[in-house]
Amino acid sequence: MSHEVETMMYVGKVPWHGLGTALDGPPSIDEALSLAGLDWQVDCRPLFLASGAEAPARAVVRESDASVLGVVGRSYRPLQNQEAFGFFQPLVESRLVDLETAGSLSGGKRVWVLARIVGDPLVVQGDDVVERFILLSNSHDGSLAIRVGFTPIRVVCRNTLAYAHETGASKLIRIMHTASAKDALDGVREVMSLADRSFTATAEQFRYLASKPIVAADLKKYIERVFALPEATDPSKQSCPRVLEKVIPLFENGMGAELASAKGSWWGAYSAISEHLTHYRGRTADSRVNSLWFGDSAKLNRVALSTACSMAAA
Repeated sequence: MSHEVETMMYVGKVPWHGLGTALDGPPSIDEALSLAGLDWQVDCRPLFLASGAEAPARAVVRESDASVLGVVGRSYRPLQNQEAFGFFQPLVESRLVDLETAGSLSGGKRVWVLARIVGDPLVVQGDDVVERFILLSNSHDGSLAIRVGFTPIRVVCRNTLAYAHETGASKLIRIMHTASAKDALDGVREVMSLADRSFTATAEQFRYLASKPIVAADLKKYIERVFALPEATDPSKQSCPRVLEKVIPLFENGMGAELASAKGSWWGAYSAISEHLTHYRGRTADSRVNSLWFGDSAKLNRVALSTACSMAAA
């Protein structure tokens, strides 16, 4: 199987996916671009039909190696990697954030930058803390809008969590690839301060889950609902799908399962699913990166948190 992560860099400890070039400290914008292998540009070039007429579409071509990344409409305006990183420039210079990872997936079709918000982490309970991150992602094949979102990561196991507080500020900001996309990114800076405060409300949901005990029967129902297993709708089925066999042991003995906040609680149940999605689901580490930040695992992560909150309150 070919690797989905093409190039990337990371700061400090080896990240949960174990990929990339290691750095001792937070890089500057220019350093991050170079070390993450993202110091290239794309160009939109015309396409022609066999008859010689120009097609109503264009090819997105990476200038460094002439590889075709995608086919887009005529109104598409690419956001260059330098411009995407530029969103973080004033935040890095003012020490509001430190760049932690950046890279490209699928041969340059998707790129991302992950930055940690400097300051105190969110405390769930005792030593169980959650760091606050900003994730900016972009595609050069027309498959995704530019996205800027806020991502909590549980420190004890580096689990990527769902952002729980559903307000206008906390939802991913989707900016379509148009001529005004670069200008629109400037407005994200104002949203960041509001979303940062919303992390406090997200932490309250985590603390709520930590305060609610869960029994074995509800743990099984919870996993079945999140992954839409047959047992969730047909109690007569007694099979034990592999996902149950994987998640239940993580609830009992996974990373951080021994902490008082997680042991026997709905927070521990949600953390077990997020650990499965972050560290184990998928065939390779780099496919997990893609799925957890852009694909099916990202959706499952959100479903897992909302389901835990609703079942814990029942």
